Formats: sequence, C-alpha cells, structure tokens
Amino acid sequence: MSELSIQKCEACNADAPKVSDEELKSLMNMIPDWTPIVVDNVMQLQRVYTFKNFKEALAFTNKVGVLAEKEFHHPGILTEWGKVTVTYWTHAIKGLHKNDFICAAKTEDLLTK
Repeated sequence: MSELSIQKCEACNADAPKVSDEELKSLMNMIPDWTPIVVDNVMQLQRVYTFKNFKEALAFTNKVGVLAEKEFHHPGILTEWGKVTVTYWTHAIKGLHKNDFICAAKTEDLLTK
C-alpha cells in the first residue's frame, strides 16, 4: 500500500487546481507503471493491465468499478480479452488532479486483493 492509496479523494469542481509540472513528476514516481497521456488536449493517466483470460479481466474491471463508486471518481475502463485499460482524469478541470493519482494507486492495490 502506497502513501497515495491511503488518501481519500476530495470533491473537486471546475476551479480546482490541476497538478503542476513539479507535482506531476513527484506523483508519477509513486505510480511508476502508469503513463501520462494527452487525449484531445487533456492530460490523463493510463495503465494497461494484462490477465490470463477474459474472466480475470472482467473480475478486475468490476473491482475497479467498485473502487470508482467508493471514491466517487470514475475512470475510463476498456475491458478486452486478457486486458483492461484504465484511464483517469478529472473531467471538471479537463486535466489531472491529485484525485487521479490517488485512484491510480488504489487501482494498483486491487491486484493484491
């Protein structure tokens, strides 16, 4: 369990601050398997998880869904045979907020549960 994964997401609105470049570097060190990507000019966090089959991928997808509801922070999730792509970003600010990193860390923890 990481320092990030024990934190709780905070309510966020359109004037919430995006992470700074300095914060981005520091936070990325805490979730090294994730990749920052830009889609339609919006920075996002993404990770592809691999599994033995569709059943395991779907089970993981469901765990991510439960986490998203608990944190009230919902990622993009693409479930395929043996693969789940999870993408976090904060819609309200069209970019990355600390919540995205918290949820990415909590998603990592799902692999051991």
